[in-house]
Amino acid sequence: MEKALHWSKIHQGSVYFFAVVLAVLIWSTSFVATKVAYTTFPPLTLGALRFVLAASILGVVLFVKGQFMIPCPGDMGRLTISGVLGITIYFAMENMGVKLTTSSNAALIVASFPATTLFFEILIYRTKISWIKILGIVMAVFGVYLVEHRHQNVMGEEHLLGNALLIGAGIIWTFYNFVTRSVVNKYPMLVISFFQTAAGTIAFIPLAITERMYWQLPTLKSFSMLIFLGIFCSVIAFLLYNYGLRSISSSSAVMLMNFVPVFGVLFSILFLHEKVLVNQFIGGIVIILGVMLNVRQERNHPGKDF
Repeated sequence: MEKALHWSKIHQGSVYFFAVVLAVLIWSTSFVATKVAYTTFPPLTLGALRFVLAASILGVVLFVKGQFMIPCPGDMGRLTISGVLGITIYFAMENMGVKLTTSSNAALIVASFPATTLFFEILIYRTKISWIKILGIVMAVFGVYLVEHRHQNVMGEEHLLGNALLIGAGIIWTFYNFVTRSVVNKYPMLVISFFQTAAGTIAFIPLAITERMYWQLPTLKSFSMLIFLGIFCSVIAFLLYNYGLRSISSSSAVMLMNFVPVFGVLFSILFLHEKVLVNQFIGGIVIILGVMLNVRQERNHPGKDF
């Protein structure tokens, strides 16, 4: 009996682990899916439609599970601000950045976001960190420089602007985290995600309308990518990730998230036939190593969870 229980726990733990891995794989494909969807959808329109779909699904799930609740006015304000930051502004900048640069570049730059967040925590909250974390931040920043800095005849001005937008999106994501941390422990994550997504979607619609002169009938391929982004990347991957967190520590989950740029670049090469230059490859490795240094330090000396 004890042996059976032991194997049952191992099996259940494996299910949680693979749930997070599957979420990471889905998120890794978002850069490729976004690129394909751009064949008929302008960037801001794609973002708005993606989150209209995601908010609708999250709302239905909330009602089905009987978890729907209205946050207090103060928290609703924070959820609205964080939704505009993390949904509207972040994805507007990311979508436009991916439009202008390569999806492999986008995946590599996004890998530096955890280090960006830690950097601003030091500046704003005077967080005390070890020299290992400082080294991790420096490595991540240097990795982004390697990815972004290429000769002008290899990378055009559009690519440079796209990379700059992605780096700016990382800063926006940092402040989204700062606003969200004040409410994250007050309500179920599904409730928080629904109201953030709803607020971000409402703010996204006026931006999408500015692109109405570029609207056209989608192809089956681009429309399927929109559905994929809305259902799989914005809802299913999130639910899988949270399911995995029932058993896997947040630090271990973050460690697995470091594979997003690795798979993202791989999918870009396989499906979009993008070429990754040597300095991009080296820059990506430096970014990931820098982030992993921070995660390893957090595992050994855990601090306050935000």
